[in-house]
Amino acid sequence: MEFVRGGELFNKVAKGRLKEDAARSYFQQLISAIDFCHSRGVYHRDLKPENLLLDDQGNLKITDFGLSAFSEHLKQDGLLHTTCGTPAYVAPEVIGKKGYDGAKADLWSCGVILYVLLAGFLPFQDENIVAMYKKIYRGDFKCPPWFSPESRKIITKLLDPNPNTRITVAKLMETSWFKKHLQPRSAIGNEGEKAFDIGLGFKGEKEQEKLNAFHIISLSSGFDLSPLFEEKKREEREEIRFATTKSASSVISKLEEIAKNMKFSVKKSESSVKLQCQESGRKGKLGISADLFAVTSSFLVVEVKKEGGDTLEYNQFCSKELRPALKDILWTSPAQATIV
Repeated sequence: MEFVRGGELFNKVAKGRLKEDAARSYFQQLISAIDFCHSRGVYHRDLKPENLLLDDQGNLKITDFGLSAFSEHLKQDGLLHTTCGTPAYVAPEVIGKKGYDGAKADLWSCGVILYVLLAGFLPFQDENIVAMYKKIYRGDFKCPPWFSPESRKIITKLLDPNPNTRITVAKLMETSWFKKHLQPRSAIGNEGEKAFDIGLGFKGEKEQEKLNAFHIISLSSGFDLSPLFEEKKREEREEIRFATTKSASSVISKLEEIAKNMKFSVKKSESSVKLQCQESGRKGKLGISADLFAVTSSFLVVEVKKEGGDTLEYNQFCSKELRPALKDILWTSPAQATIV
């Protein structure tokens, strides 16, 4: 840690957005480092301000390669398939299930980081993680009015939801905005230390803390595995989340089948199902809701929550009845065996 006395880049953004020259200086170093990694066949896959550290001269260093992949991890189609990363920074193609180019996915994350440095908040925010995924998949964001036309153009090209048309590192480095004030690393010094602008705080970060890499990895293995890795509030334990490539009608039919076997009443719509036990338990009748969210046209995320009754009875129902019954419709990543 003696080599990174400057701490996390995130700590600087938490104080307020950076002025454009300071943000560009850090961004130039980030892109240079990522270009080096990619040239060696290394893809980070979890780039975010918390993983960018600074030395006592303000020079940026990338850390935490725990989710990184190497060229030898590519499948026969030449793509990576492990779903991982931090949701707010993850590329839309990673959320899908068709494979992705690690370099292009890293560039998307760099675009989110640049946006955060200039804005002081995230481009894609929502209290509901699935709603946030949908915004990411559509590339649904707006640049604040203080963004310069040049930086706005760069960010728009980086946050292109189509990886095939997203700007490359080579083309990015040739833009006039990127080359402006480009300095050797040794000459950067502490310019970033005094280049702050009082602005909006890093909104939503408290909410985003619980949406770590394990939440998106959990979709690769079906049910939400995050309770294995972090503490959760009581109310947050009363829901589970799983992904499927089955149609909404198929999922609803499966839930109706479970309800029939357990003698639950059912109320349904096109995107939700409500189940209620006919018999009272320790705290009244157990009530359960399942909401279906279409992340893409062929990829659903289902959130199951307790609406009423006893939590212990709900957990027992999920573990003994719901999980086994839904096993055959869960989506599992082709690379699940590589997840650790």
